[in-house]
Amino acid sequence: MNQTTAAPSKIIRQVIVASSVGTMIEWYDFYIFGMLAKTISTQFFPEGNATAALLSTLAIFAAGFIVRPFGALVFGRLGDMIGRKYTFLLTLILMGGSTFLIGLVPNYKSIGMAAPLLVLALRLVQGLALGGEYGGAATYVAEYSPANKRGYYTSWIQTTATLGLFVALGVIMLVKLNMSDEQFNAPWGGWRYPFWVSIFLVIVSIYIRMKMEESPIFSKLKKEGKTSSNPLKESFRNRANFKMVLLALFGAVMGQGVIWYTGQFYAQSFLETKCGLEFEQSRTIMLWAIAFATPFFLLFGWLSDRIGRKWIMLTGMLLGAVLYYFIFTAFLKDTDITEWKQDNPTMIKQDRKVSVHGTGSIVQVSSHFQTQDGSKFTQVETDTLSQTSSGTGGPRSYGSASATPVYTNKQVNNTTYIKFIFLVWVMVVLVTMVYGPIAAFLVEMFPTKIRYTSMSLPYHIGNGVFGGLVPFIGLLLTTSFPQYPLVGLCYPIGIAALCFIIGSIYLNNKIDKNVTD
Repeated sequence: MNQTTAAPSKIIRQVIVASSVGTMIEWYDFYIFGMLAKTISTQFFPEGNATAALLSTLAIFAAGFIVRPFGALVFGRLGDMIGRKYTFLLTLILMGGSTFLIGLVPNYKSIGMAAPLLVLALRLVQGLALGGEYGGAATYVAEYSPANKRGYYTSWIQTTATLGLFVALGVIMLVKLNMSDEQFNAPWGGWRYPFWVSIFLVIVSIYIRMKMEESPIFSKLKKEGKTSSNPLKESFRNRANFKMVLLALFGAVMGQGVIWYTGQFYAQSFLETKCGLEFEQSRTIMLWAIAFATPFFLLFGWLSDRIGRKWIMLTGMLLGAVLYYFIFTAFLKDTDITEWKQDNPTMIKQDRKVSVHGTGSIVQVSSHFQTQDGSKFTQVETDTLSQTSSGTGGPRSYGSASATPVYTNKQVNNTTYIKFIFLVWVMVVLVTMVYGPIAAFLVEMFPTKIRYTSMSLPYHIGNGVFGGLVPFIGLLLTTSFPQYPLVGLCYPIGIAALCFIIGSIYLNNKIDKNVTD
């Protein structure tokens, strides 16, 4: 659509709202699984190896990303043949239904291996649905937008992924803060509520989307009989178009994907699993950082209309590759108990709890401490008692000096808390740089009749495969090489750097004013 045929502003606002609300809800549905991965791992896998259970859960989480390119092919084809509106209405229904059903699956103790298999199947449906949603929403908004505001208008769609994450975090925190840990983590406890809430959000979004009209550009193309009869063939067997698909993937979306999932997923996982930060602080840090950074999606979308998309996105990738090591090093240093003890030689010991496991030979001693500067942590010591010391005829010595302590549930002081919010905010701003302009960038690369298919595939390979695997590969690397806690960053830094090099050489910074061909 060019400047002379642009839709009225009122209609464009309605299109943006309708598209954004539905897409945000789909992202909410997709993200709550990742936000609750630690709890889900205890529900759907056997007890005994918490790390293996968490890795298995993250693998199921990643599976939803891996199938997204297949969803892009299936629904992209439908979108280019029958229209944008009804295709991403269907994806919304599939996403909402599968999310609601995940909340109904009984746990491992009730139905055994059927539990993780059912969750995996529903997670695959989620991935397929999301694979068809984004391309439709971005294409729909772009085809309504005037050329000189295409980056700005489509950047509203870009905010939905972060807003979906924000809403997911908010709902989980709201539920968690209104019940005890036991109630939240029970087999049919509060962790299921965010899944059930999704069905109401989806009903509202379906109502809104039913009132939408088809994209005028696609309607004109369909009326003239110029739609593609085989979008897959035209997208990937046409040498020139397939070259653009590969360039979009390796020169832009691959790097955008790892920046996205490092800043908004791996960061939270790292704070919780490697730094030992307690549940509430790790999530409120993310909430504040996301809230302060979200407007930058619109800023960089608007800026891309004026100076081009390429260098905004590539700068975000380069800064991520350079800054991640220093940011995550700061997370480790500021949550290091050795550093805390040096800064606070006198600490307050609040209480001490002894719990006996199994036959009484395994004893766990939990001690809660508070430092002078306001930080808190729990020290857990596990010891094995001899038969003579486990009797009842005399005093026992629990938590001997030989036991290796583990430090959990750390709460940083206010100064460090604000510092962490700032550091995560920096990473989310980098996300807005790479993600804000990318919808307009992808739309402008491909012709109308195969746009839905052509742009969806590289987007979902870049985000679903390269980006979605960041939390899983990061945890796998740090588990395999525990002596190197930052080894998980090798993957996103390497991918971002490679994409920056390819994009710098081969991407065009010129904005295509015409998207109607």
